[in-house]
Amino acid sequence: MIERYTRPVMGKIWTERHKLDLWLKVEIAASEGWAAIGVVPEADLAVIRTATYDADDVARYFKETHHDMTAFLRSVQERLGAPGRWIHYGLTSSDVMDTALSLQLVEAADILLAGVDRLERAITKLAVEHRRTPQIGRTHGVHAEPTSFGLKLAVWIDEVRRGRERLRAARSRVAVGKLSGAVGTHALVPPEVEEIACAALGLTPAAASTQVLQRDRHAEFVLAIALLAASLEKFATELRSLQRTEVLEAEEPFDDGQTGSSSMPHKRNPELAERITGLARVIRGHAVTALENVALWHERDISHSSTERIILPDSTILLDYMLDLLAGILERLLVYPDRMLENINLTRGLVFSQRVLLALVERGLTRQAAYKIVQRHAMRGWRTREDYQALLAADPEVTAVLSPDELAALFDPSFYLRYADVPFRRLGIAVDEPAPV
Repeated sequence: MIERYTRPVMGKIWTERHKLDLWLKVEIAASEGWAAIGVVPEADLAVIRTATYDADDVARYFKETHHDMTAFLRSVQERLGAPGRWIHYGLTSSDVMDTALSLQLVEAADILLAGVDRLERAITKLAVEHRRTPQIGRTHGVHAEPTSFGLKLAVWIDEVRRGRERLRAARSRVAVGKLSGAVGTHALVPPEVEEIACAALGLTPAAASTQVLQRDRHAEFVLAIALLAASLEKFATELRSLQRTEVLEAEEPFDDGQTGSSSMPHKRNPELAERITGLARVIRGHAVTALENVALWHERDISHSSTERIILPDSTILLDYMLDLLAGILERLLVYPDRMLENINLTRGLVFSQRVLLALVERGLTRQAAYKIVQRHAMRGWRTREDYQALLAADPEVTAVLSPDELAALFDPSFYLRYADVPFRRLGIAVDEPAPV
């Protein structure tokens, strides 16, 4: 199953090669800005547009300089010759690094948003198919009243959409660049250069910056990822619970030849959903680190840099993997409607207690008196496992106001599905909506 869900595309965004490619892209864009205001000669700009670097040289120079940007610049400038003097003109390292990082985050966000779209499609297909599949609702893990499996999933759709909105907002917040110099004054890099370069890169210039882009932007990005991961964990936890042997209302796909245990051949474990819940814990830790990166000394320190080399690649790669994993589970999910109905009937009618309560109130009993009657028989049903409807039918206080047919009608699970299509209508999902009964 691991190979089926492998996702190499996101990982490529965070490779050293891609990072250096983006650094070069930013440097060239800056030179375009300088040329536009008449500083870099057009002849030199033509050469700069062909700029390249040698990764092996960069690695070798780094051993000498202990500074990745100067090692990179040395390789680029050596290969350009005289026009190379304009590379990094007036810039500080973070001008290039932070702007390139923004490009990486935008690329990552777009992949994640595509993953969210796929997940929503998978949930929606299941939700529409099972919008009228009766299932017991559980509060505190205890049987409450009937609901539908589709309604459970409709709640997920709404939550996934909120996660998408947060991620889109975070994407817009990191889609900024800064070429404002060593402390953000633009003293050696005119604002026009920044504006021209950012436009070429598809970014918006930061309205104000120091030596770096402010890390609340990046924290918001990781928090949006963490919130989506938390939702995926919630969904996966529900699937794990539904797969428990005592419940067994839904189950992860289990392929021919797959094994669940080295010692127990019968095992069919929710190991994919468990993987999702575990990875969500890792991303939550990254969110804490991202928040701690917001506070830097004065115009900049470097305390955020080392952590971002871990938390930004890891959180985006992990969420991409989790989205793909959960979508794959739901696209092949095994759903057992008959078992859902069995579980509704597990307590022999106790889950219809509120309908009986309200029916007695409608027939003139006070709520307190009706509650006492209904609960007395319910508690007996819990203890003795007798049929709840039969217990009520033997009570003169009940039969005095409810006929046998009226009482029996209160134990119909379909009553709870009469508005099953409303959430879908509110979500803008087309279904054939029957009139309420």
